[in-house]
Amino acid sequence: MDVMPQQEPESRRRPTEPSPHGAGAPDAMSGEEPSAPPTEGATAVPPPPPTLRTTLRRAAFGAVAAGVLLAGALVAVPDRGRDAPKEPGPVERAEAAATAGSPASLSDLTALIGDRQQWVESHPKDAPSWATLGSAYVEWGRRSADAAYYGRAEEALKRSLEARPGERGNGEAWVGMAALANARQDFLAAKRWGETVRKQEPDSWRVYPVLIDAYTGLGDRKAATEATERFGELRKGVPALARTAELYRGQGWREDALATAREAADRAVTPAEKAEALHRLGELAWERGEPEEALAQFDAALRTESGHHTSLAGRARALAALDRTDEALAAYQSVLTELPRPLYALELGELYASLGLDGDARSQYAELEKLLARSKAAGVDESVLRARYESDHGDPAVAVELLRAQWKKQHRSAAVADALGWALHRAGQPEEGLKYARQAVDTGVRNASYAYHLGVIERQLGEHGAARRHLGEALRTNPAFSPLDAPKAREALEALGDPPPGGPGATG
Repeated sequence: MDVMPQQEPESRRRPTEPSPHGAGAPDAMSGEEPSAPPTEGATAVPPPPPTLRTTLRRAAFGAVAAGVLLAGALVAVPDRGRDAPKEPGPVERAEAAATAGSPASLSDLTALIGDRQQWVESHPKDAPSWATLGSAYVEWGRRSADAAYYGRAEEALKRSLEARPGERGNGEAWVGMAALANARQDFLAAKRWGETVRKQEPDSWRVYPVLIDAYTGLGDRKAATEATERFGELRKGVPALARTAELYRGQGWREDALATAREAADRAVTPAEKAEALHRLGELAWERGEPEEALAQFDAALRTESGHHTSLAGRARALAALDRTDEALAAYQSVLTELPRPLYALELGELYASLGLDGDARSQYAELEKLLARSKAAGVDESVLRARYESDHGDPAVAVELLRAQWKKQHRSAAVADALGWALHRAGQPEEGLKYARQAVDTGVRNASYAYHLGVIERQLGEHGAARRHLGEALRTNPAFSPLDAPKAREALEALGDPPPGGPGATG
């Protein structure tokens, strides 16, 4: 969890409750936003679902604790000596991962959530514990695709800020609010929260991961690069390597991204950290058009941590590219059970459509609509994904409207530029669409879909030389980048034929 606090949580040592410095009653929400920083764009959410229950309980300190098992039975434990190190439990492991800036396993994250829930029930003014709980909710919601946890996160983080305002030293809660805004894809709000923390704590590494995500979502490559470099200066090791690899990946520097990702995988220690690193290697292999290598890396990630469900989705893509369609369908169905993200529902629907299973595709698109509605109700902005669906399977005019709104909100990443260019093309406005499609490709990111979209638009506008170049680039980058669009790219390239004799100046 990138956003968990650095300091040791106060509940670890059962401290006396901190003074709230004028905060209101801790058991009643004021409903008001913190006085600083601004939170424009934040989405109100309904009251959170009932509190998550866990059978884990805070271990008692002292000699008796050594004889208590999680199952509840008392047993005789051999005396290993007073100086023998204590084996860390799941809560301690989750806290250690947070302190290192690394991901925790889902089971350890669950234990941390249960631990903090129990603690704040009897210590409602413990601002750091509320901040830890809120940040853990954000991470759980992100990794489980259960957006209902974002409402719980907002509640917990507000409770933390009521007990101790951010300007009085509660930077943990502000970072949590930035992470929450990123999870809801409100990148401008995330930027504002994050920059407020950075002004207050310029030498603290904990704010930089959320700033990197916010700048990336806004398409501010310069700021994202600077934040990544600063994070690397302040926080060495696997977390910095992972972020640097993602930076290189977004700039299209494949060799640098691969070398850095491999170093991160080699140096990863915990299973969760290792699985994340292996997944990144799988993503890079997939983008290079090497589905067998991608499959091997995703399988390795799943062997390392069976709950790394994003690797199951990667596995499904690789299997589809290898024409192992029955296995791909089963993998997609499995991941949607465990991790019901709208993106995976769209991918499964398009795989069905590529196989001529139009009825199954329609059913899957209906499931996609339900997931998108659920995300919207929880305050998550899935406009870009919905626009992708509308452009190819619905109403392109709706897609254009959604994406123009994103652009107006300063969400100007390569992904938004590509989606807007394609939506405009599909809506009968290829001249304007060309500008955005070129902007996406000009970022340098090696994305076969971006090159395909640009090539199709150029072909429609009669720019056949450029169209050949970009359609060919799409297929060289990843010959199986989409079960629906890769065959169309080959057909379009064949229809254009060979370039005319006479070199670049000739027409054709």
